[in-house]
Amino acid sequence: MQIHNTVNGAPRTIDTEPRRLLVHVLRDSLRLTGVHIGCDTSQCGACTVLIDQKTARSCTVLAVQTEGCSVHTIEGMEQDSIVSALKQAFNECHGLQCGFCTPGMLMAARALLVNTPDPSEQAVRHALHGNLCRCTGYQNIVDAVLLAAQRLNERTGQPVAEASHE
Repeated sequence: MQIHNTVNGAPRTIDTEPRRLLVHVLRDSLRLTGVHIGCDTSQCGACTVLIDQKTARSCTVLAVQTEGCSVHTIEGMEQDSIVSALKQAFNECHGLQCGFCTPGMLMAARALLVNTPDPSEQAVRHALHGNLCRCTGYQNIVDAVLLAAQRLNERTGQPVAEASHE
């Protein structure tokens, strides 16, 4: 079966079986290995991607369900100002150690900051609650998201959603 969608801004036509999961199409067919397979049950968040700008666990989405959709993985976020600010803050706040959860955390944090430019600590924790990290204890990740939000708001003087398209 063929599906037509956009992956990281590029139009794609992908041949796949109807029962194939999006995570396997992204990793195996498109070689987008920043999408990690952690639990296969939607519990860890390592496979988080954006589908039409909303977070989704690609281990529980059939690839055919993305027909006509826009899919973004961490690889497609190189020029995104929100993700760039998050990466810098994660580095400065020691919000990553092994890095396995980091792509999913960045995608979930980006989705939060687009919708909530000035989140509270509680809002950050809620947005990241489905992303598991075994290394950091979460506080550094939360601090990094809050720092990135603060910097984005200071730098642009406008809501984060508008700043991401600089």
